[in-house]
Amino acid sequence: MTGSAGFIGSHVVEALDETGHEVTGLDLRNGDDVRDAAVLDRALPGAEAVVHQAAKVGLGVDVADLPDYTSVNAYGTAVLLAAMARHGIGRLVLASSMVVYGEGAYDCAGHGRVRPGPRAVADLARGRFEPRCPRCGSPVTPAAIGEDAPADPRNAYATTKLAQEHLAANWARETGGTVVALRYHNVYGPRMPRDTPYSGVAAIFRSALEAGRAPRVFEDGRQRRDFVHVRDVARANLAALSGGAPGTPVAYNVASGEPHTVGEMAAALAAERGGPDPVVTGEYRLGDVRHIVASPERAAAELGFRARVSFAEGMKEFSAAPLG
Repeated sequence: MTGSAGFIGSHVVEALDETGHEVTGLDLRNGDDVRDAAVLDRALPGAEAVVHQAAKVGLGVDVADLPDYTSVNAYGTAVLLAAMARHGIGRLVLASSMVVYGEGAYDCAGHGRVRPGPRAVADLARGRFEPRCPRCGSPVTPAAIGEDAPADPRNAYATTKLAQEHLAANWARETGGTVVALRYHNVYGPRMPRDTPYSGVAAIFRSALEAGRAPRVFEDGRQRRDFVHVRDVARANLAALSGGAPGTPVAYNVASGEPHTVGEMAAALAAERGGPDPVVTGEYRLGDVRHIVASPERAAAELGFRARVSFAEGMKEFSAAPLG
């Protein structure tokens, strides 16, 4: 397993251990680089499957991050897949992300299901955050996005996560291997990394509250996400080990099915910790999307996976949980 010492990876290792799997862990924190074929050639012999969690994550800072994202996420995955082929390992569980979709799905009263393009800087600067129908300009309503929606990555992280899926699909078709790509939505929970430019929004808010600062909520706080607990994500990885079919890559949303706004999440954490209350700033980041709400139905039907940790339960725990 790659990324075994990371936030999500460490929970996946625990879940694998608890269910009797023997895990060989690789992680850059321990000096193991999946871009190093020699490291892989020592670790992979005898493995039955690879769970690939290692990645450079987050929205990043600016275009100076492009080489690192490409090297770690795309090139690293290519080196791993080549090593798996050398050692005859035929199953991959890939940590992908909802960011491959770009903006979420929307319904227009006049044109049905639509996918708006990137929001205009001029609109964002004026506080016009909601996308509109790309055909008629009318207001649209967010809808749950399924795995068959076209990909539309909006930043370096998203682009390289989609590249991982494509590379894994190439490997599956050429070797007859089985690939299950898990498109994580907004994962949170114990051991989440502290606030950095590469952290998720839950960690940024939690770090601020721990330091006695008000969480700063971008835009108007009404952007919707699906916050899924890391233990549920670990369970999805277990389910994925017996899913899929040889030569036919498949992707699944890993989500709670219980969307909330970013403002609601900040308020829930602040309430659990006794404040301070969140501050809505009106600021924005290019590359962010407005609403991304997931359909969890394919994972339920084909993997037997549904999230168990409710938003209220998860936020209560996360408000006091140790960060990484």
